[in-house]
Amino acid sequence: MTSTRPARVALLWVEGFVAVTALAGGAALAVGSLMPELDLVITPPPEYLDGSPFTSYLLPGLVLGLVLGGVHALAFVLLLRRRPAALFAGAAAGYAALIWIFVQMTVIPFSVLQAVYFAAGAVELGLVLVMLGLLPIGSSRRRSERSESSANA
Repeated sequence: MTSTRPARVALLWVEGFVAVTALAGGAALAVGSLMPELDLVITPPPEYLDGSPFTSYLLPGLVLGLVLGGVHALAFVLLLRRRPAALFAGAAAGYAALIWIFVQMTVIPFSVLQAVYFAAGAVELGLVLVMLGLLPIGSSRRRSERSESSANA
């Protein structure tokens, strides 16, 4: 049986990265909406919201920070503390990232950040599958050699 330690460490990094950046991005969108005169907060152009149900970036910022950032922060803490619900939370966080990006792509123009966070969500789901033993890692040749050697022992 292979160790899931590398997958766990990688999942911690991805969850931590998304949690911190989603919380920061959500805060920036919310603050930028409430105080547009602040020059230190960068928000996307208001035209991106044309045709959307939003009149400002306040609600999207709150959802980004509290929902996406919060789910990732929770998943990170659960995995860090090796809690039984950690992989469920990791899967929920990965799906949340994918849903966030799918919805975002229907509302605003494409951005490289969308590709980055789509990849992060997909990687999260893949790492959860690895940790559950549902997605084996390593080459099939090495696995078959190990199986043969254990059968001969």
